[in-house]
Amino acid sequence: MVKKADLPPCPVALTVGLIGSKWKLLLLRELMREPCYFGELLRAMEGISKKVLTESLRSMERDGIISRTVFETNPPTVQYALTPLGESLRPLFAAMTAWGETYRAAAL
Repeated sequence: MVKKADLPPCPVALTVGLIGSKWKLLLLRELMREPCYFGELLRAMEGISKKVLTESLRSMERDGIISRTVFETNPPTVQYALTPLGESLRPLFAAMTAWGETYRAAAL
C-alpha cells in the first residue's frame, strides 16, 4: 500500500487514482462476480494486452484491493480475488450500475 503522506488530500482524487482507469474498473467488475485466473481475465477483457493486464493487476495487488494466489501446477496458475478492501467497493459499483441504468433509460 501507498504511504498516507503520498496520498492526495481529496478522497475523490484518491479513489479515482486507485481504480479510475478503464481497465481497472472492468477488472474489478469481473472479480466481483468470482475469483478469476489470469487467462480468464484476459479473455473477458476484450482489447486488453497481457502487459496492461499484468500492470493493472500488480497495481491493484500493491494497493491491497486484490489478492494473488499462485497454484503449484505445471505451468503455475495464478488466481486473483478481491480482498476485504476490494469487497468494500461493492456499494460504489452498485451505485455506478444504478446511475448507468438510469442514464440509459433517459437517453434520447
